Amino acid sequence: MAEKKTTKKTTAKAAAKKTESKKATPKAKAPAVKATAKKAAAKSMVEKYRTHKGDTGSTVVQIATLSDSIDDLVKHLKKHKKDNDSRRGLLIMVGKRRRLLNYLNLSDEKTYQKLIKDLKLRK
Repeated sequence: MAEKKTTKKTTAKAAAKKTESKKATPKAKAPAVKATAKKAAAKSMVEKYRTHKGDTGSTVVQIATLSDSIDDLVKHLKKHKKDNDSRRGLLIMVGKRRRLLNYLNLSDEKTYQKLIKDLKLRK
């Protein structure tokens, strides 16, 4: 006995729907540019305040990068006033910077005064 192969016939509309669903959606490239700009800004802050080559975690560098991030979040929150999740993140960052500044003041007051003047943290 010979078996018959059955083929499923599709209408033109059904075929069009299948091809539409397979089309790739375009990806937004704007956030990648912003992320690159933020990384470049953070890198420049590290280079400006580092004490030696490869220094990315010293207190001064941490304070400088936190200050840069805080400034970005403040700008964001001025535009998006009801973004409470970002506001909480901002408060956490400000607290961390405050603790690092207190530590720096106790350990090296000259560097503390210079950093405050450079970052314009006090009026």
